[in-house]
Amino acid sequence: MSDEANGTDRNEPQGAQDAQSGGELRRQVIEVLRTIYDPEIPVNIHDLGLIYEVDVDETSGSVAIKMTLTTPACPVATSLPPEVRRRVLEIPGVREADVEVVWDPPWSKDMISEEVKLQLGIL
Repeated sequence: MSDEANGTDRNEPQGAQDAQSGGELRRQVIEVLRTIYDPEIPVNIHDLGLIYEVDVDETSGSVAIKMTLTTPACPVATSLPPEVRRRVLEIPGVREADVEVVWDPPWSKDMISEEVKLQLGIL
């Protein structure tokens, strides 16, 4: 499906799009993701653009997250995804959480939110 067909903006990270749509449980998941920081870059994983997709079934309490890391050699590759899962499972109403690490598309600085780019002096 094209970006235009699915109503997304190519310049906006998927996680940012997720925060703009969906129900209360999705909003809470996005809030939690914004409290988890990349240890090498002082930015939360959501605004850093590491979150590619957040699927929430409000009825069953099931959450599926597709995320990436800044590099396959990331030192937190084995610890960050389980931390994301654990933190999401702490949200009242979440009964199941799945976190999948994907490498396509590869992460780049273009995926960082505009606000964070300004803070980091990237723009």
